Amino acid sequence: MDFFELAKSRCTTRGFNEKTIPDEDLMRILSVGRVAPSACNKQPQRIIVVRESQNILKVKKAYNTFGSQCVLIVCRDSRDSLIRPYDQKCSGDLDIGIVCDHMMLAARELGIGSVMVGLFDPYIIRHEFEIADYIIPTALLILGYPRDGFLSPQRHDTQRKALLDTVMFEKFNFDC
Repeated sequence: MDFFELAKSRCTTRGFNEKTIPDEDLMRILSVGRVAPSACNKQPQRIIVVRESQNILKVKKAYNTFGSQCVLIVCRDSRDSLIRPYDQKCSGDLDIGIVCDHMMLAARELGIGSVMVGLFDPYIIRHEFEIADYIIPTALLILGYPRDGFLSPQRHDTQRKALLDTVMFEKFNFDC
């Protein structure tokens, strides 16, 4: 499928069946995340792969895993982020978003569902997984096979704002 069709077919999955993601598919997803661009190629992402049931329970203390058997704790190494000199804004969270987007699209191409979550308790994740202070838990990427299938790509026709409601074009005046 072409990229636009792939992007339209990717949807948030909040219900997974018990089927395990094969190792080769997981490695493909992680490899696609590895090649994602980052500011000045800093590559601040640090990913903890959680598949053992006792560790899934640890994640569940911080957020619902929707029955998933595979959660990626996507962290940012604060030592490897680009800091914008004008206002000290860190590029790391943007970089993590790009990595997660790449991995979600790779998962969808393989028939694997995903949901990216930022609304989790990072203190629980840090404590449960004994994460160093300079590693910042930034997102949970919950992966698995959708219990109820994927949503229709046609949902964008009614559930998305019109393009011109979200994009503004600069007007050029060529009458000088």
